[in-house]
Amino acid sequence: MASFVIKPAHLRYVVRTGKLMNGNWTRNTFCSDRRYATEGDNRVPKIYTKTGDKGFSSTFTGERRPKEDHIFEALGNTDELSSAIGLAREFCFDKGHTFTYQLDKIQCILQDVGSNIATPQSSARESHIRRTKFTAQPIADLETWIDTFTEELPPLTNFILPSGGKSSSALHLARTVCRRAERSVAPIVRAGEADPDVAKFLNRLSDYLFTAARYAATKEGNEEKIYKRPE
Repeated sequence: MASFVIKPAHLRYVVRTGKLMNGNWTRNTFCSDRRYATEGDNRVPKIYTKTGDKGFSSTFTGERRPKEDHIFEALGNTDELSSAIGLAREFCFDKGHTFTYQLDKIQCILQDVGSNIATPQSSARESHIRRTKFTAQPIADLETWIDTFTEELPPLTNFILPSGGKSSSALHLARTVCRRAERSVAPIVRAGEADPDVAKFLNRLSDYLFTAARYAATKEGNEEKIYKRPE
């Protein structure tokens, strides 16, 4: 399925109708009540819109901005983060890890992060804000999961390098992408254009991915590489 994070035209359709293409949103903490359109629904948009061919794209509020605008930079980084988590999830699933459902939920909430970023407050109407409002509940969920993992992990006494097997390394990679996404969202939040909880979520998500990486390595019996100062 193509990304809806970087297609504001699709995003407006999703938020307005509650429908996506070719699949089904799950009902859970993060993906509340969205559904995909059924096959044969003639209102489903084509995957290509052609509206960005000249180097401009639209926010959810209808603004036309150049594609290098900080809004679209943040959206792209968030989209890349979801892809990185999706890859890590496949490695974790193959190893039978029980926390893959958490990664599924996180990918769903990242769609909501994208919706909020794509709705700059300076041009948003009340209807826009209401439809893309971001809540603090996902942050609390991440903290709960982090605490649960930590209870089963050995104390961290050294700097560790991204390692510990494919699952762990992929989660570390997702963590670094998450940090980049957070850096690109920070100025948008400071400017009052996005919900502060979006930045908090990404900050906590990087902590979650770090802890999940360590947890995956421990469960798989893989050794994490420790930083050693070169002689």
